[in-house]
Amino acid sequence: MENKHALTQVTPAGLLVALGIIYGDIGTSPLYVMKAIIGEGGTIQPDVVYGGISCIVWTLTLQTTLKYVVLTLRADNNGEGGIFSLYALVRRHARWLTIPAIIGGSALLADGIITPPISVASAVEGLRILYPQIQTIPIIIGILTLLFLLQGFGTRIVGKAFGPMMLVWFLMLGTLGVISILEHPQVLKAFNPYYAYELLVIYPGGFWLLGAVFLCTTGAEALYSDLGHCGRGNIRISWIFVKSCLLLNYFGQGAWLITQSGKTLAQNPFYSIMPEWFLIFGIAIATVAAIIASQALITGSFTLIGEAIRLNLWPKVRLRYPTLSKGQVYVPSVNKLLWGGCVAIVMYFEESENMEAAYGLAITVTMLMTTILFCYYLYTRRYATTGVFLFLLTYLTIELSFLVANLIKFPHGGWVSLAIGIVLIGVMYIWLRAYRIKLRLTEYVHLHDYIPALKALSEDRTVPKYSTHLVFMTNANRTNDIESKVIYSILQKRPKRADIYWFVHVETLDEPYTMEYEVHTIVPDDIIRVTFRLGFRVALRINLFFKKVVEDLVKNGEVDITSRYESLNKQNVTGDFRFVVLEKFLSFENDLPFWERMTMDAYFFIKNFTTPEDRWFGLDTSSVKIEKVPLVIRPVENVPLIRIK
Repeated sequence: MENKHALTQVTPAGLLVALGIIYGDIGTSPLYVMKAIIGEGGTIQPDVVYGGISCIVWTLTLQTTLKYVVLTLRADNNGEGGIFSLYALVRRHARWLTIPAIIGGSALLADGIITPPISVASAVEGLRILYPQIQTIPIIIGILTLLFLLQGFGTRIVGKAFGPMMLVWFLMLGTLGVISILEHPQVLKAFNPYYAYELLVIYPGGFWLLGAVFLCTTGAEALYSDLGHCGRGNIRISWIFVKSCLLLNYFGQGAWLITQSGKTLAQNPFYSIMPEWFLIFGIAIATVAAIIASQALITGSFTLIGEAIRLNLWPKVRLRYPTLSKGQVYVPSVNKLLWGGCVAIVMYFEESENMEAAYGLAITVTMLMTTILFCYYLYTRRYATTGVFLFLLTYLTIELSFLVANLIKFPHGGWVSLAIGIVLIGVMYIWLRAYRIKLRLTEYVHLHDYIPALKALSEDRTVPKYSTHLVFMTNANRTNDIESKVIYSILQKRPKRADIYWFVHVETLDEPYTMEYEVHTIVPDDIIRVTFRLGFRVALRINLFFKKVVEDLVKNGEVDITSRYESLNKQNVTGDFRFVVLEKFLSFENDLPFWERMTMDAYFFIKNFTTPEDRWFGLDTSSVKIEKVPLVIRPVENVPLIRIK
């Protein structure tokens, strides 16, 4: 109940945070949308101006306001939003839902590589109005590099400035828009949806301008992803202010463009509505807003990858938690990947105008996938079938129209974002497919069948003691099950005598921040199993969590952790703990079908670049033993060996 209240409550601080975190992408869209609709160097025509603004008005109303702010924000997973949180809500109902989740998540990440360059480039290129010969590429790369270097320190300190700066930005948008509208108030007639219809249906080639119009709503998906940071109430109230400022600025740009009818568009209309004396200030504010937009998207990418890892959709890469802020995560490998991708985009496209050709195509795919998942969410919540069908039909029509219109961007740069998305889809598919293959064919045995052998080994003084407390990580979901490889490691590979055998299992839950554990004492003071039930956004710090569990057990008198060595026992010295992590490699003794073999080869190739199991679980490296065990998925049968005399 408390969580629901926090989700819906509205506070001044919450509204300010929402401005700073959520609206960076959608808030900086006036920098390039009208320029993209008219086309730099294109002739300014009133039909295109009125129709384009009308399309923007109704796109922001139907796509951003109705679909995301009013409807999709209802689909919260314990207060968290985003495509993977939505997937976590429905994945138990149908296995095929993994497909839209993977496609949507990959497309969102791919689009994230283009958003920082286009936002920063559009802002910095305003300097050319004052300094026509200035080289903007080094400045853009410099700003992006500095931004990515700062990620390791966390965004807590920088984040405090985000809200006030974005408030200044939106007030600037609205004020400039109003001043320009007053010079040509007739532009307000573009509220009439007929002008949108006229552009898309009657004007020659007008439908294809939807690809440029769509850029006004690309940040809607990020708005849903950041639900957990700000709450539904703060997002809905702040969106009223944000949308008003955005529309005022779009209408202001439209008013200026109408006064230039018949002329060639020589410079960005965003800067053209600024008084000349204000230009340098406007460019500076726009650059800061673009950096904030980039920061929000980078942080969102880290969160997305963190969720994907917990849901077995991404390799186990190193995660860091630079601040105590809820849910804030830093992924060094993804930070490098994003930086490299952003720099490559800047070097390849050079101008923001060229980046517009690649921008937006991937995010239409994400929005389509969110529509599919959200409809299934409504279906599982027993909403009226007619209403769910109408929602699906309406938004499939809208988003497929945007997708088709965006396809003309494919040969002009759209292929870049799709190519990145396809690579990411491949990685996610391989990781999930390999996980399922391993899960299906991993051999488990009943732990109770081995209790006599474990007790006998524990008491066998002819075997050197391996550790007082021996802790094995296990994937077995059932309390009485254990991997056969674990038993093999203890009893056969090298007999590991210990006083107490601990088996630790981590269960990832669909709720984001749950932190619970269960203890099953299988044999008192001999064999104990601990199951951690952790949300998919909880940091894996098993070493820390396990210490807490042991402290609680000692306090309750459920276990004695004093060293069993006689000399140390008299001094009440705590016994040593040693973790054993089994790391699998693909055995040569496999006879797999072609595609499964390819999948597993790709899986183990990718695994070479990921975080080792001990560091992934957050274990202390000084007390961890990594054991390599062969993964025999399907052993070779009928070996044609012939004995000769």
